[in-house]
Amino acid sequence: MMIELRAVAEDDLPFLGRLTNDPDGAGLHQWYGWHDPHRHRRRWEEDGLLGADGGILLVVRGEERAGFVSWSKAIVTRAGHCWEIGLILAPEFRGRGHGTQAQRLLVRYLFDHSTVHRIQAGTEITNVAEQRALEKAGFTREGVLRGAGFRAGKWHDGVLYSFLRSDLPDPERP
Repeated sequence: MMIELRAVAEDDLPFLGRLTNDPDGAGLHQWYGWHDPHRHRRRWEEDGLLGADGGILLVVRGEERAGFVSWSKAIVTRAGHCWEIGLILAPEFRGRGHGTQAQRLLVRYLFDHSTVHRIQAGTEITNVAEQRALEKAGFTREGVLRGAGFRAGKWHDGVLYSFLRSDLPDPERP
């Protein structure tokens, strides 16, 4: 069964909480400590988690909630921005290629519905599974960001990836 993206519904909010406010749901590389358990609800009530500066879409496989993708505006120059994306899958959906599929779908969605030329994603240098998923989704590894992220009481190195609009396959070519 294929992975799809869809807008977040009100009854999805507890699932988002499980993936962001529970150490087991978030996983090693996404657990940043407990936070306001109502933040997703407030944002959902404000704009359905889909705003001009970013958003969240649910990753589903049929009727099953598999995770979510997110994007936010990253200012790159005074004249423009790119999207920075993220992904969290529920533990029972990890390691099966769903992250790669979800990232491909999000790239297509963002290029189809915005004028940005660049989408970027970062992950910790020890998150080899996410690096593989990004590379399989067509992202290019740009380099190591030393001491870029704070998690679990210390600073961690990260890896930055990008996907440019010009990296999309040409639909005119066989």
